[in-house]
Amino acid sequence: MDAVGGGMSAAAGAPLSAQIRKQRRSDRRASFVLDVALRFAPGFTILFGPSGAGKSTVLDCVAGLLRPDAGRIAIGDDVVFDGERRIDAAPQHRRVAYVFQSLALFPHLSVEENVAYGLAQLTVAEQRAKASGILKAFRVEHLGLHRPGEISGGERQRVALARSLVTEPRVLLLDEPLSGLDAELKASIVGDLREWNAARNIPVLYVTHSRDEVDALGERVIALENGRVVSEGTPRSVLDAPRSMTLAQSTGFENVLNGEVRGLREDEGVMLVRAGQLELEVPLGYARAGDAVRVAVRAGDILLAAEKPHGLSARNVVGGTIVSLEERGAVVNARVDCGATLLVQVTRGAMRELKLAVGGAVWVVVKTHSCHVLEQ
Repeated sequence: MDAVGGGMSAAAGAPLSAQIRKQRRSDRRASFVLDVALRFAPGFTILFGPSGAGKSTVLDCVAGLLRPDAGRIAIGDDVVFDGERRIDAAPQHRRVAYVFQSLALFPHLSVEENVAYGLAQLTVAEQRAKASGILKAFRVEHLGLHRPGEISGGERQRVALARSLVTEPRVLLLDEPLSGLDAELKASIVGDLREWNAARNIPVLYVTHSRDEVDALGERVIALENGRVVSEGTPRSVLDAPRSMTLAQSTGFENVLNGEVRGLREDEGVMLVRAGQLELEVPLGYARAGDAVRVAVRAGDILLAAEKPHGLSARNVVGGTIVSLEERGAVVNARVDCGATLLVQVTRGAMRELKLAVGGAVWVVVKTHSCHVLEQ
């Protein structure tokens, strides 16, 4: 779906607010309930979370493709949905652009005709001028006479963005539009999109599973899980310090340990957690002695040493035995039994220098603030 054309006088800089409650049932009658209250300022907001969290449902409700059971959606002062007042603006009247993962370009039309498709109310000359301008902004103006099947995947992504944005929407919705592209190409397209929005300053809602895309795009991240908001803030605050197990796994925390709080040191801002036979010092959380907790640690945040290190600021230094070594390209995954089994990532050079071998003894080093206590 592309936005319908119109002036920008009421669009630039207008925030999007959405209170949405939507229940959906599967064939097995299991229900999923989306229940969120969100506000999107102009600029980029990432909707992040596992499959089935409700990300695409949020976009569909904002676009008008799915009707909430209750709630209110407004772009600035323009209410496009209100369950109590029975307001439900048609998708074509919301001036919201939506780019799907499938792109949905018309295969029988040229690039220029695809982009001009939503400009039927303009003269042919005006259509060509606007299409040419937006194609130039996304660096594909030379492809105007080609059909989608004759251009590359990255070029099709640019054309799909150009077609959605040529109508000057008030909100842009992007549902994993760059999946399948390499990192360099993604970065180039993201840069052009940022440049385009610098002058328009509209809310851009971007759904992705990719941490790399979050880091490249995100000014703000909203993490969803089971139809609820579990965390929001900067990419660093949300993804580097996850609050739930599902979010930790989605953001690449390879180690999630079940443990019990053994003691609190409130004056030091830490607590002791025992997982199996491993005792870790972790940041102080909302827990009491005896509480069950989960602790997440990234494999890349753990260090290995061939000898017991001294004089470190890291508080967790424990001995262990290498259970397995698996080389994956330039990275080696080492599983270490140190009272609990931890996955540790090292380089191949470090493996050779430390003479790591299955059955060999090592020392495991984990900084306190590399341990993240998850909500139960």
